[in-house]
Amino acid sequence: MLALDALKNRISHGKLQAPGPTTEQRSEIEAAALRAADHGCLRPWRYLYIEGEGREALGRLYLEAAQAKNPDLDEGQKDRFLRMPLRAPCMYVAIANVQAHPKVPREEQLMAAAASVQNMITAAFALGVGAYWRSGELAFDELVKKGLGLSDNEEIVGFVYMGTPQLPNRSAPELQASDFFKKWPL
Repeated sequence: MLALDALKNRISHGKLQAPGPTTEQRSEIEAAALRAADHGCLRPWRYLYIEGEGREALGRLYLEAAQAKNPDLDEGQKDRFLRMPLRAPCMYVAIANVQAHPKVPREEQLMAAAASVQNMITAAFALGVGAYWRSGELAFDELVKKGLGLSDNEEIVGFVYMGTPQLPNRSAPELQASDFFKKWPL
């Protein structure tokens, strides 16, 4: 797929099934993530790859975090937390590794990490791999961050789910650039 086609037509696939990306596809996706815009060449990102039984362990971590906030979860709520990582055959935890730097503030490093994730999901789309990016309250939960081994200077940018799309690609929404881009001054 041409780069511009992937950039202009990328969609998220919310319903994923096995198999996940091949080793070769993962290698391409990961290489694309490393090419994100990055002031100062700090590479302020890292990723955890989770598949197989690791997804169940992550579900238990999610449940532990949820119960720490609400010990009265009912069985349905508990099951929901346990099943969250099972939405796809594999996933990445995208982590911003924020470094002290005199010219590159924290916010800019978070944006670079997010750009890395965008590269990743666009590369997945170009390779025919279904992917979607999620965050939510668990991405900001201190118990989850600790359980995943994050340092004090790290933040979860999101959870990237990958697998084979259950449904065919839908068309990307038609957007008009003129609705979003304006010359200034008017």
